[in-house]
Amino acid sequence: MTDGEVVAAQLGRPLRAAAEVVVRCPLALPVVTVVPPLLDDGTPFPTRYWLTCPLANRRIGRLEGAGGVKALERYAESEPEFGARLEAAHTRYAAERDQHVPEGHRPAPSGGVAGSATGVKCLHAHYADHAAGNDNPVGEAAAPFVEPLDCVVPCVVDGALNPAWTEPK
Repeated sequence: MTDGEVVAAQLGRPLRAAAEVVVRCPLALPVVTVVPPLLDDGTPFPTRYWLTCPLANRRIGRLEGAGGVKALERYAESEPEFGARLEAAHTRYAAERDQHVPEGHRPAPSGGVAGSATGVKCLHAHYADHAAGNDNPVGEAAAPFVEPLDCVVPCVVDGALNPAWTEPK
């Protein structure tokens, strides 16, 4: 089974562009992929790092549902160092993505992490950026609520989500 097939099963849909796995879990399954800035049909795609792991997605979803985006947004506004690191993460992210856009291509993707020019939009994207080894203070702050990714049963088998997979306790 290819990485693309595993990622498609994790996401529950076909991929819209080739994606390269940049982070794997202890079971060697994809956690984060790097996605091109233009999808196969030419649509601009602002998200460079995509979180595919069902466990991480579930845990981030709970954090977002509990108000994590607004809490980290307030923290970025009240703590200058954190806010400056967040702004730098947006700038770095956009520059990294934009270097892969063919010169003059329009429309081009815009924004930083998750397509947002400032602030916190999507904890999934911030965590994926952090997990990929980048300095992202929002992803770093989310990590203790997500990790460890300690599944004992793989989330995907034979090209489909594994019905025996459950979230570790």
